[in-house]
Amino acid sequence: IISARSGRCPEDCKWCAQATRHHTGCATYNAIDAEEVMQAAAMNEQAGIKRLSLVTSGRSVTDKDLQHFLDIYRRLSKETGLYLCASMGLLGRSQMKALREAGVKRYHCNMETSERFFPTLCTSHTPQDKRDTIQAARAEGLEVCSGGIIGMGESIEDRIEFAIELRSLGVDSVPINILNPIKGTPLEDTPLIGESEVIRTAAIFRFILPTQVLRFAGGRARLGTEAMKRMLHGGINGVLMGDMLTSIGNKVEEDRVMFKEAGMHL
Repeated sequence: IISARSGRCPEDCKWCAQATRHHTGCATYNAIDAEEVMQAAAMNEQAGIKRLSLVTSGRSVTDKDLQHFLDIYRRLSKETGLYLCASMGLLGRSQMKALREAGVKRYHCNMETSERFFPTLCTSHTPQDKRDTIQAARAEGLEVCSGGIIGMGESIEDRIEFAIELRSLGVDSVPINILNPIKGTPLEDTPLIGESEVIRTAAIFRFILPTQVLRFAGGRARLGTEAMKRMLHGGINGVLMGDMLTSIGNKVEEDRVMFKEAGMHL
């Protein structure tokens, strides 16, 4: 993923470093330069990464800002062989159509957690806003990537309800993030969940979502190699490689070694 617009977000998601109301010191910029994206895309493609997504902070993007990103996607479509994804907040059908026509194949919009737990974490938008966005993407022929974050204080029942919701939405890919408590956010003092709980949660998701790609994403850098291998053999069949939006991720070459040791093939 490439952070295509960072910080200054008006939403009140308690976990997020990019919310304006939280003082986290994260980088802020309006829109990434096209050449910077192309350089990153070339580097990732050379490293054997198959998919690339531009991710913007904020509730949504204006049509004017979207045009800048559409131009970048058109270049990526012509100059790379990457499978293109987008994550740009709460969009409507006309914007989804424009993304598809520019070469985007999959749209990302995390449901984040169960519907009953979500209001304790965010009040500036709702799970229904996210469902509407997912439905708009589907209606315009895009695949859908939607998952969320575990370890924000939710119960195991919340995680089960969350996984069932994702199944009902028919999503194609489910990124599973582990909360990385960030100083300056309301969740900064949230206790970390243990490795066994992460492993068990991934297995539960696999039972509920038997055909989806379960993509281990943010937070996995703190887990031991053996825990990661157990998850690869117990449900996880995709990963987000490289750095996350506001935190350091796993190194690509280290991931490759781990996959090989686990008997996996890219």
